[in-house]
Amino acid sequence: MSGIFQQQARCSQSLARAGYFETAHGRIETPVFMPVGTAASVKGMTVDRLEELGAQIILGNTYHLFLRPGAEVIRQFGSLHAFSGWHRPILTDSGGFQIFSLKENTKVKDDGVQFKSHLDGSSHFFTPESVVDYQLLLNSDIQMVLDYFAGYPAARAADEKAMAITSAWASRARAHFLPQRKGQLQFAIVQGGLHHDLRQRSLNDLLNIGFDGYAIGGLSVGEKRAEFEDVVGFIAPMLPIGHPHYLMGSGTPQELLYAVEQGVDMFDCVMPTRNARNGSLFTWNGKLAIKNERFKRDEGPLDESCGCYTCRTHSRAYLRHLFISKEISSAVLNTIHNLHFFLDFMRQMRYSIVSDKFIDFKNRFLIRYAKGV
Repeated sequence: MSGIFQQQARCSQSLARAGYFETAHGRIETPVFMPVGTAASVKGMTVDRLEELGAQIILGNTYHLFLRPGAEVIRQFGSLHAFSGWHRPILTDSGGFQIFSLKENTKVKDDGVQFKSHLDGSSHFFTPESVVDYQLLLNSDIQMVLDYFAGYPAARAADEKAMAITSAWASRARAHFLPQRKGQLQFAIVQGGLHHDLRQRSLNDLLNIGFDGYAIGGLSVGEKRAEFEDVVGFIAPMLPIGHPHYLMGSGTPQELLYAVEQGVDMFDCVMPTRNARNGSLFTWNGKLAIKNERFKRDEGPLDESCGCYTCRTHSRAYLRHLFISKEISSAVLNTIHNLHFFLDFMRQMRYSIVSDKFIDFKNRFLIRYAKGV
């Protein structure tokens, strides 16, 4: 199946690949990590800092942006890019994850989903078509179709029903999108819980419709590590070679390495920004809790292997002081570091694929990371 993805290199010992694809706001080189900017803002970051860190693309959320600032504000500015000042690519999620995360406020029907706003209790009905229309208004470079998954754990019947609804919604979304597309790309989402046959049926349905890219959804919601790897290891190698492969919402370094090894290209997760605000920092020697007493007088950098602004400029002792004192700058400096780690991790992973040293890179990283700080 022909597509938009251009493969540049492939690991000789796995399915890991390096490549690129074009969007209306620039080329995206893969593997790539997308910082999450749910409300058109990556928490703790400014646009210029994100650009300095080398972020190629950020993620926004259709549900949250629909509620605030709302369609009329975005229409006034002309696009989410103009509104936010971020002029590199943007991917917008459909709001499907909020069916799960805000399940007390949602009711799924065959034709769409009823949301009760978590902000003011107002009622809103999202359909596959209305979600396409709002993302066209946002003018995101990549828009996701509205999808539905049953959560974890779920009975097989619930997973099967959610998969069937997702396929039906995807067909409607694609039919509504194609006559209106203005340089945007549209990705579909494979569902089916932990069941191989349902995942296979979901993918077949989506391939029969035809999309620009294909995502794996419904994971990193509480399942065991072995279950995560079982599903990713089964379905990722089946995704079409000529299209981007996107694993939604997964973000530990171990998960990223495993998924890239299976041929996944794109990732997003709130983990680096959320953990930063909680004082949990990623280093090449494992995770570090900056609040620990042992860092009170530590004059060393957060991570000697890191070249980010935070590590070049401040000691562990100072970063601990900021966190303990609940200074706003703590969240900013920690977020700079965590995002730099994730973005640099992906850059080094890409280089290892191009030089056909991915397996060696993976093994060396996992050994070092497991030792801890």
